[in-house]
Amino acid sequence: MTSSYWYSLLVRAPLVILSTALMGTLSLIASLWDRSGRQQLAIARVWARMLLWAAGARVAAVGLEKIDPRGTYVICPNHVSYMDTPVLLSYIPVNFRFLAKEELLRIPFIGGHLKRAGNISVPLDDPRAALRVLSAAGRAMQENGVSVLVFPEGGRSATGELREFKDGAAYLAIKAQVPLVPVALIGVRDILPMHSHHLRPGRVTLRIGDPIPTAGCKPSDRAELTARLHAAVRGLLEQGHA
Repeated sequence: MTSSYWYSLLVRAPLVILSTALMGTLSLIASLWDRSGRQQLAIARVWARMLLWAAGARVAAVGLEKIDPRGTYVICPNHVSYMDTPVLLSYIPVNFRFLAKEELLRIPFIGGHLKRAGNISVPLDDPRAALRVLSAAGRAMQENGVSVLVFPEGGRSATGELREFKDGAAYLAIKAQVPLVPVALIGVRDILPMHSHHLRPGRVTLRIGDPIPTAGCKPSDRAELTARLHAAVRGLLEQGHA
C-alpha cells in the first residue's frame, strides 16, 4: 500500500469524520429553530469547505457570473462522486435545497433533519406521486424564492460518463417558471471514485453554463428542455479543466 493510502486513512478520513460530526451536530441544533433552512445551509457550506480542505481538493469555479445569487433556479449538475455535494455547497452561491430520493429522508434522525432544512423527497417508485411532489415544490419555489438542486441523471455514474437525464428537473423548472442551470463537475471522480473510501488530492473544475429559460413553457415541453440541458452539460464537460 502506498504512502498516500495511509495518509488518507490516518489523516484525511479522521478529519472528514470529525468535521462531519461537529458540523452535523451544529446543524441539527440549528434545525430546532431555523425553519427557513438558511442557517443550516450556511453550516453545510462551512462543512463542505472543511471536507474539500481535508481531501486536498483544489477547486476552480467558472461561470459564477451567469447566475444571480438572489435568483431562483433549478440547478442541474452531473453526478459522479459523493464529493460532488461538498463542491456544489461550497461554490453555488444561490440559496438552494436538494431534491433527494424519498428513502434518504426516511432515515431516522437524519431524515427529519433534512426535512426541517427544506430539502425535498421524491418517491421514485410512484410516478404520479412524484409529479405531485414536483408540482408542489414548483409552487413553493415561486412563493419562497428558493432554488432546488437536482441531479438529473438520478444517481452517480459508475463510469464517469454522462448518463441519460430524467425529465423531473425540467418539469420542476416549468412548474416554477424558473431557468434550468447546467453545471459540470470535472475531476471530482479522481478525488473520490465511486465505491471507494480513499480520498485523493487533486484538481476540480466546476463550470456553470448559460441558464435555460422556461418562461411560458408547458409540461409537454419537458422532453425538449431535458435534451437541451443534457447537451449543455455535455458541452461544459468537454471543455475540461479551467
